[in-house]
Amino acid sequence: MAAVPGARARRATDDPSGEVTSPAPLESMRRKAEPKSRVGLNLFWRTFFLLALLLVGSILAWLQTLRALEFEPRALQTAQQIASLVNLSRAALNHADAIARVSLIKTMADQEGLRILPREPGDRFTLLQGSALESRLTEELTQRLGPDTIVAQSVNGEAGLWVGFNINGDPNWLLMDRSRFSPAGGRTWLIWLITAAALSLAGAAAIARLINRPLKQLSYAANRVRDGDFAASHLDEEVVTSEIREVNIGFNRMAQKLAKLEQDRAVMLAGISHDLRTPLARLRLETEMSVTDEVAREHMVADIVQLDATIDKFLDYARPDHVTLVPVNLHAVVSSCVYAVQDHRELQIAMNVPEDLNVLADEVELARVISNLLENARRYGKHAETGVTTVEIAAKAREQWVLMKLRDHGPGVPPEQLANLTKPFFRGDSARTAAAGAGLGLSIVDKTVQRMGGIFALANSTTGGLVAHLQLQRATDVPAGSDPKQRLQRPSIKRQLPKRRATDRA
Repeated sequence: MAAVPGARARRATDDPSGEVTSPAPLESMRRKAEPKSRVGLNLFWRTFFLLALLLVGSILAWLQTLRALEFEPRALQTAQQIASLVNLSRAALNHADAIARVSLIKTMADQEGLRILPREPGDRFTLLQGSALESRLTEELTQRLGPDTIVAQSVNGEAGLWVGFNINGDPNWLLMDRSRFSPAGGRTWLIWLITAAALSLAGAAAIARLINRPLKQLSYAANRVRDGDFAASHLDEEVVTSEIREVNIGFNRMAQKLAKLEQDRAVMLAGISHDLRTPLARLRLETEMSVTDEVAREHMVADIVQLDATIDKFLDYARPDHVTLVPVNLHAVVSSCVYAVQDHRELQIAMNVPEDLNVLADEVELARVISNLLENARRYGKHAETGVTTVEIAAKAREQWVLMKLRDHGPGVPPEQLANLTKPFFRGDSARTAAAGAGLGLSIVDKTVQRMGGIFALANSTTGGLVAHLQLQRATDVPAGSDPKQRLQRPSIKRQLPKRRATDRA
């Protein structure tokens, strides 16, 4: 049987009476109602990840570009500064006498952190050739200061930036702090990258939320329209974005038109009762008074009653989708429905429903469901030999659900027609010849059970007959020993239901 639209997936159960039906309807409906598990992202996270990937990629590209563009200017600027220091130191020492030279060297060391030391032949030094920037710096200083220039990163084990040059033919070292000319380290770049990435991801999240908010609002409004709540489905028609504004305006107009159509339908169907039932009642009265032929009169009255019942079916099927669920005693409702049909000679009912079993439902709607199922069984579930319909009603609680089944011992239904029985106006072959119904009884049952948050399914019993399965929400907040408020009239004396015959148990 096809999955019931909008029915929530619930745990499948066995028959309340322990009897096996084929197929297990609630189990198959649960599998069909549950979507196949698949890995996926909602629109917000997909937009967020795409924006984040774009922004992080852009940041990395800009980072590499900046480092590449920084390399040459930094090398030239550093070489120029070092060459200027060397040339200034050489000029100052050349034009100073011995006393002033000592004072000048001391001042440069104290105030500028520059030390001028004599270069000895036995000095051990390590050339500055670590990174590409240092190699480029050495090359540039050699071009500016002469081919005999030495650029080292340590001399005699002392680290620093050492530049070897000559003053009047005497070799000397100029020692300066290396950090003054070092490029930005990896830690600096990492901090900058993390900061930029964090800001970019925060911006991506804000943009994704801003983009997806209208879609989320549209989805919410569509769900409200689906549930018949047209008043809560209004969208903002004053948004800044023109495309979203046009979509919102179009959706609001559609919802208004659907609400008007629903209202017109309700008014039209409400008028059916007044426009058709009044002449039908008058026609029945005239028939009973004017038709002398008793047989013809009974047939005419039966046709009028059938027309009135068909009108009831149409009104029931067009009933609004909103119901208020309250705790209802299932045994009391079933008893009322059984009491109403106990005088039917062609219908025998065996009931096994615990008296303390409560469900969340609308009492009148639930009674209409059970009455429709009993009437359907009375018409089409007659035993081939006796011509009497034997119906078994059983229910039990399981976790947060109540499982109920109504089974007849008739011929059942061809398996290929099971899925169509709950479709409006569908009537099987046996129904076409047996009665003059409108084909709405089981459709009304299915729709009503869905409105109450339950599941309805049909299946053939392995021992013969059609089984109607209902799964309703269990009411667990009813105090022990109390009975929910009753709206239906209850029989004052419980009916002694007939016992099942031996042939029925087989």
